[in-house]
Amino acid sequence: MILLSVGTQLPFDRLVIALDHWAERSGRTDIVAQIGPAGYQPRHLRSFDFLEQDAFKTLQSQARLMVSHAGMGSIITALELGTPIIILPREHRLGEHRNGHQMATLEQFRNYPGIYAARNEEELVALLDRADSLIGSDRLATSAPAEFIERLGAYIEAPPATGPLQRMLNRWSKSR
Repeated sequence: MILLSVGTQLPFDRLVIALDHWAERSGRTDIVAQIGPAGYQPRHLRSFDFLEQDAFKTLQSQARLMVSHAGMGSIITALELGTPIIILPREHRLGEHRNGHQMATLEQFRNYPGIYAARNEEELVALLDRADSLIGSDRLATSAPAEFIERLGAYIEAPPATGPLQRMLNRWSKSR
């Protein structure tokens, strides 16, 4: 199953339309799509606006491939599950977002194993045509190593007397 997610805040009709047209052309009937507050209603995808978090997590764990906007929540989930993900960033110049941070996210992760970056609909379709051969990354740990947590806790409890945090705290306490 291929799972499409556009997030919950903004519509992303360009992505939904591209995947809907690809599903029609390819004959794929195993695509489930979370389309949010969309203006376009797909004809070839099983779609819903929103799902409860537990139901959506179940779909994510069952997906063979995820397709998403370039949102960090979707990327991190795919990495945690070891599921390949195709990302298409929202374009602020097209009115799809408030700024260009999703394009920056795409550039940051474009060479990361398991993340397949599409800058436009043509690149998206080319990746979808290879959907069954895309490979996920090694699973990302869902929590920090115990040693890191212990060291961070110790630092918070007793930061070095000369570190930047301690200097800032000293200045703050003197100003009071």
